[in-house]
Amino acid sequence: MPHTPDRSTIDVSLARRLIESQFPQWSDLPIAEVEVDGWDNRTFRLGSELTVRLPSGDWYARQVDKEQQWLPVLAPQLPLPIPIPVARGEPDSGFPYPWSVYRWLDGEPASRRRIRDLPGFARTLARFLNALGRVDATGGPAPGEHNFHRGGPLATYEDETLQAIEALGNLIPGKSVKRAWDDAMTTSWDREPVWFHGDVAAGNLLLRDGRLAAVIDFGSSGIGDPACDMVIAWTLLAGASRATFRAELDVDAATWSRGRGWALWKALITLAWHLEPDTPDAARTLRQIVRIVFDYAQDR
Repeated sequence: MPHTPDRSTIDVSLARRLIESQFPQWSDLPIAEVEVDGWDNRTFRLGSELTVRLPSGDWYARQVDKEQQWLPVLAPQLPLPIPIPVARGEPDSGFPYPWSVYRWLDGEPASRRRIRDLPGFARTLARFLNALGRVDATGGPAPGEHNFHRGGPLATYEDETLQAIEALGNLIPGKSVKRAWDDAMTTSWDREPVWFHGDVAAGNLLLRDGRLAAVIDFGSSGIGDPACDMVIAWTLLAGASRATFRAELDVDAATWSRGRGWALWKALITLAWHLEPDTPDAARTLRQIVRIVFDYAQDR
C-alpha cells in the first residue's frame, strides 16, 4: 500500500524535486505557493505560465487521469477558459500519486464584494454551465468515488442528511428543512447524462476586473445529473442574481429542487459535524440553510 503523505510535507521543496527529476526543462523556473489552495491537493505556481497540482490523498489522485483526458476535450467547447494540462507527473519513491502540470489562469476567487455586477456574473456562469451540458457526453466519467458521487442520485446522501437534521435539533427550522429535502427527493434525473462541473463554488470561479473570467478545478466533474451545479445559487447568489441564474439555466423545476437538496445536504452536514458552534462559519452556514428553506417556500 503506498504511503499517504502528510499534507504539510507537500511543499515547495517537494514540488521542486518532482519538477527537476521529471521535467528538467522547467527546473530553472521559480516555484511558489498559491494564495488560495485546494482542499484535496496542494497547488504551486511554476514560473509565470504554469501551475503544479499535487494530490494530498488517494481520493484526489483518482481524478488526475480524468482531468488529463477530458479537460482538453472540454476546453475548446466552452465560453470561458478552464485548466489545460500540459504534463502528467508520475509517482516516485517520495510521492505516491500521479500529478499534473497545467497552464496558469490569472484571476482571483469570486466573492460578493469582488463581483462588479452580480446578476451579470450569474448570467455568465449559467451560460457556461449550459455550454458544458451541451458537450457530447459519450464515454464521459459516470458518478463514483472519483467525484464523491456528484451527478448521481441525491438519495446517495439521504441517510447522512436525515442524521444531520436530527443531530442539529432545534438549531435549525427542522420541519421546514425536512419539507424542502422531501421535495427534492421526489424527483430524479430520467434523461441521458450530461456533463457537469461538480464543485461550482466561489473558490473555483476566477474573476478579472470583477467579472467571471475562468472556471477551475474539474476534479469532481463527470456526466450525469447536473443538479449538483445549482448549489452556488444559495452559497453565493441571492435575490436578483439567483433569479437571473435560474432563468438562464437550461434546467427544469425538478432539477432546481434537487439542486436545493444538494445545497441542503452540504450545509447540514457541515454545520452538524465540521464546524464549531457559535462561530462565524457556523452562523454563516445556518443562514445559508434558512435561505434554502425560504427559497423553497417561495417556490410553492
